[in-house]
Amino acid sequence: MTTEAAPPPGSAGTPPAAPTADDYTSVQQSAEFGELRSSYRSFAFPLTVAFIAWYLLYVLLSNYAGGFMGTKLFGNINVALVLGLAQFATTFLIAWFYARYAAAKLDPKAEAIKARMEAGE
Repeated sequence: MTTEAAPPPGSAGTPPAAPTADDYTSVQQSAEFGELRSSYRSFAFPLTVAFIAWYLLYVLLSNYAGGFMGTKLFGNINVALVLGLAQFATTFLIAWFYARYAAAKLDPKAEAIKARMEAGE
């Protein structure tokens, strides 16, 4: 099933020209894109390193500190179970934190770059 939709208001009915490779290269070399990339990296790299260190700590403790990991906290709940569940909680917390950060800092910058590219500037 096809529908014939009217062109958006203000357009002459012709689609805008697609950006060229040179357009992408110039955007990639722009200060604004560099700022966007820097904002992303300043968030993603430290959190990635911290999470990997946290995960490796859990693995190392599981392998080499069995007595500590087997310490009962209450009932049948031991340190290993709590730290294992904390791995899941940390994963969801980082995903939530990234979504908020991206919506507040990254998405507006990316949308501005996209709008300029689509406008042919």
